[in-house]
Amino acid sequence: MLSPVTDTDGAPFWDYARQGELRVQACASCGEPRFPPRPCCPHCHSFACEWRRTLGQGRIWSYVVPHPPLLPDYAEQAPYNVVVVELVEAPRIRLVGNLVAEAGARLDSVPPERIRIGARVQVVFGRDGLPQWVLERS
Repeated sequence: MLSPVTDTDGAPFWDYARQGELRVQACASCGEPRFPPRPCCPHCHSFACEWRRTLGQGRIWSYVVPHPPLLPDYAEQAPYNVVVVELVEAPRIRLVGNLVAEAGARLDSVPPERIRIGARVQVVFGRDGLPQWVLERS
């Protein structure tokens, strides 16, 4: 499976994720959250930033179900989903991940027909610290 590529600006995101926390970068001057992480605030142009813990709640904003040809590790789990999740606390922030049955589950653990735009989801973390999403219980 592919591993995330980290850079200086995004490294804290992955460090927190490995600790089981979903945090987003925010401007320490104007307070605006931003993702992906970057050195300068696009709103006020400040270089001051902080990492804010989120509740990890969101809604499915979009999704796809990739079909072969795929890389071999992914082909073994097809069909699987890739979701774009809009955070409830910061609706302009959208994160890409997978909807799974439980933390660390296979990518194909949720049948594609169960996925709905607008469905409420909660972040969970796999063994590798990769953020994944589960459907919130209603």
